[in-house]
Amino acid sequence: MLKRRIFEEEHEIFRASVRKWAEQNMAPHIEAWNEAGQVSKEVWLSAGENGFLAMYADEKYGGLGLDDFRYDMILNEELTNFDSGFFLPLHNRIVAPYLHKSGTEEQKDRFMPDVVSGKRILAIGMTEPGTGSDLAAIRTRADNKGDHWVLNGSKTYISNGQIAGLYLIAARTDPADPRAIGLFWVEEERAGFTKGRNLKKMGLQSQDTSELFFEDVVIPAENLLGNGRDGFKLMMKNLAEERMIGASGYLARAERAFTVTMEFITERRAFGQPIGTFQNSRFKMAEMRTKLDAAWAFVDHCATEHMEGALSSEHAAEVKLFVSEIEGEIVDACVQLHGGAGYMQEYEISRHYVDARISRIYAGTSEIMKEIIGRGLGLDDRKRN
Repeated sequence: MLKRRIFEEEHEIFRASVRKWAEQNMAPHIEAWNEAGQVSKEVWLSAGENGFLAMYADEKYGGLGLDDFRYDMILNEELTNFDSGFFLPLHNRIVAPYLHKSGTEEQKDRFMPDVVSGKRILAIGMTEPGTGSDLAAIRTRADNKGDHWVLNGSKTYISNGQIAGLYLIAARTDPADPRAIGLFWVEEERAGFTKGRNLKKMGLQSQDTSELFFEDVVIPAENLLGNGRDGFKLMMKNLAEERMIGASGYLARAERAFTVTMEFITERRAFGQPIGTFQNSRFKMAEMRTKLDAAWAFVDHCATEHMEGALSSEHAAEVKLFVSEIEGEIVDACVQLHGGAGYMQEYEISRHYVDARISRIYAGTSEIMKEIIGRGLGLDDRKRN
């Protein structure tokens, strides 16, 4: 594997501690989590106790005050080696930053301690039935009543939907302006808010994905994030980080697939010799190693740009597109090298194969990524004469 130069000694020490924690707190429970359709709340509390949640939060909230994106990359990569369904990165780097960067001091005082401890797991509600990636088409609405808002509508495909205790919900706040979107903190105990079924998926069996329903849910004015019309701006500001953290996880899963395949072809024999000694196996593994190393170099370059505040939306889209497509190629090739065993659920590679398919869909489909990149090149069909 290519030496990754973005990490320093303290990061590698942290990586070793995360791996040890995962071996003790994740590995023994993966089968049970997959059967239950969600991870346990206990593992979240343990992650909080070990300082793994919202590490950038101020010490007064129980955080470490450690705003170094590389630590969350390491968490993402190491946890993915054990189970991709533990959606800690969603909590840490997709939802909590809204509170950390844009929340009021009152919101931080009220919510951040439980976010850091793991008592309130986070989720975000954007997607609705029929809207897909088109946030301008959302129908969930919030009506301003002065000292409170009234929320009505529904969301679907919400990660951490069953297990979360605090949700950031996007809702239309002005029927006359499709770009007027408000973001609201909604506690799970709010009257009129119900969680639907835990949706059955192709992969990520231990990751709960839900429908959410809101019927005349009263939201205090102090739960509004921003001004009630700037939700688009706030969401767009965080999308580059979401795609960056996603790319790190996708590639970690591809790397794990490569590792288990290397072990398999070294041990499994055919025609009196290890499968790995056949030219086809050697060539396939060589191709995959090259693609992985190139992808890690791109991920680490974009991570450096992100930490410097210079990661453009186009480069974020490029790394998300490239890595998710590479992941798909690698897990598919790894299943093929396993032969019939690769189709059996008892082999780890089959889990990586089905888990990887979603990478080209969520956080923006590959097609949406290509649109963003193409428009950045000046190829915008909206400019046609």
